[in-house]
Amino acid sequence: MILCSNPKAQYNAYKDDIDSAIKKVLESGWYVLGEEVELFEKEFAEYIGVGFGIGVGSGTEAIHLALASCGIGRSDEVITVSHTATATVAAIELAGATPVLVDIEPDFFTMDTDKLESVITPRTKAIVPVHMYGQPADMTSIMQIAKKHGLRVIEDCAQAHGAMYKDKRVGSFGDMACFSFYPTKNLGALGDGGMVVTSNEVLAEKASLLRQYGWAERYSSHFAGWNTRLDEIQAAILRIKLKHLDTDNAKRASLAQLYDNELANNGEILPQRRDGSMHVYHLYVIRSTRRDELLAHLRGNGIGAAVHYPVPIHQQPAYEKLSAHDDLPVTELVCKEIISLPMYPELAQADAKKITETITAFTDQTRSL
Repeated sequence: MILCSNPKAQYNAYKDDIDSAIKKVLESGWYVLGEEVELFEKEFAEYIGVGFGIGVGSGTEAIHLALASCGIGRSDEVITVSHTATATVAAIELAGATPVLVDIEPDFFTMDTDKLESVITPRTKAIVPVHMYGQPADMTSIMQIAKKHGLRVIEDCAQAHGAMYKDKRVGSFGDMACFSFYPTKNLGALGDGGMVVTSNEVLAEKASLLRQYGWAERYSSHFAGWNTRLDEIQAAILRIKLKHLDTDNAKRASLAQLYDNELANNGEILPQRRDGSMHVYHLYVIRSTRRDELLAHLRGNGIGAAVHYPVPIHQQPAYEKLSAHDDLPVTELVCKEIISLPMYPELAQADAKKITETITAFTDQTRSL
């Protein structure tokens, strides 16, 4: 079976270094918010090109914390997309705000900035663009619109570690940005983890206090916060993997190029790249008008293709109230056609070729019908 993602393969790739880092933490006797977290926060912030990093328990909590740090809560509206992981919208509701969903661009699967201003109201306080599948959103337009209307921008970078937009890393454009270190991410822990990054010292201080009960000093809460902390073991693992992130992203790009070349004439819609950007291929997502048949064909041949995501947020029972179904035609069409092909740095070129050959066989078969 060729897996869609394979975090164990990356553990094996760096096993000796990871095992050594874990052993060091275990022997230190300090397991939460210690030296490893502090060093990783500094190293990751420097990598993104911002001043501060605040390690937290998950990517969901990173968005929740960023919104709260910006003072966004009840009676406020936050604009994002329906084509995203549920975590994006769940975090907005955790903050007490109301998600407002806009459509996506068909080529890039990211927020359609032409639709953005039409949903801004006096209650709108922030925009949360999602850098989907490793593709940067149109941050130039988003930042211009945000500035015009006095809105905060909180980037959801959960799928875009290392991606570039106009010579800057995603995560360095908005007021704050949020990363997930779920094991399957481009930079993945061996458990849950997340981070908020920012160059705003005031927001960084607020986020740092909020993540641990509002403590400026232990057991003294200056305001109500909660508990969302990155632990020492995960930080130590992530410090090892961060050293290899650019190399691993280059391997993803090489696999994407192989897919591009082998599938160029098959009839599926292949991923597009935004001009002036660097896609990091958290996922390699194609579109097919016969998606369900192709998906079954791939799985029947031992290929673990998947769909990210089959049901848009506004069509899920918990969130149907957020948007009328006819408001987001591109989102709804895309969700019926997308397939994520296996993509991870350790995927063998021979396995990638088997995947493309299996798709080509399906295409040839359907053309002959």
